[in-house]
Amino acid sequence: MSGRAIGLARFDMARGQKFDRHVHKAHQLAWVRSGVLMVDVEDRYWVLPPTLALWIPGGVWHASIALRTSIMQGIYLEPAGCPVAWTEPTVVSVPPLARHLITYLAGELTEAARSHGEAVLLDVLRPVEKATIELPLPADERAREVAHLILADPTDRRSLDELARAVRSSSRTLLRLFLAETGMTFTQWRAHARLQASIAYLAEGQPVARVAEHVGYATASAFVAAFRRLTGHTPAAYFGNADARVERASVAGVQC
Repeated sequence: MSGRAIGLARFDMARGQKFDRHVHKAHQLAWVRSGVLMVDVEDRYWVLPPTLALWIPGGVWHASIALRTSIMQGIYLEPAGCPVAWTEPTVVSVPPLARHLITYLAGELTEAARSHGEAVLLDVLRPVEKATIELPLPADERAREVAHLILADPTDRRSLDELARAVRSSSRTLLRLFLAETGMTFTQWRAHARLQASIAYLAEGQPVARVAEHVGYATASAFVAAFRRLTGHTPAAYFGNADARVERASVAGVQC
């Protein structure tokens, strides 16, 4: 790669500000310097704190929304000659070195310095496996309506029978639809939705006990255990403190 193979653009986003569904020819790395970003790719949702980014291949339609006041860094890579071969949306870690390199590349550089910085940035990006919470939505209108009820209020404790009556369906039908259309049981999907909702609160630095209450968990310990089962990390480690041994009470229209 030579010259300016990586383009960068900064977007200061208010809470709730979004970029509607669109597509680029270039590959994109969706990342926020601060705040929390939710990215929708074909009804699959990811919530990304500053420690994670989503690789979006060129030609893939997507949309994004800031769940909190955020600084989004648009990072665009020309497909020709790009050494990254991921053909599907891929979550990558953004370690401190990568953050410094992105800032470095946003400055005025010689061609040689830029080429070297771009190569190093691409070299340090690594896919992660369990460190993000992906949430697919069901396609059926009845199941999707239930999904939206839970997303709107993660503390909703209604049983599946009660939710089924609310959308004029049956619990058996909803069980079948969630499993067939999301690959998860309803119970698994609701747990994913609650934990995904917790990320925005954790990114604000709210105490774990308060976050647990916000997303429908009776105790902080139950929330932390569920978070760790799903992501492989405690909330503190998820936000960059990978060496944490004890969970703290708190953790520290344009298209893009």
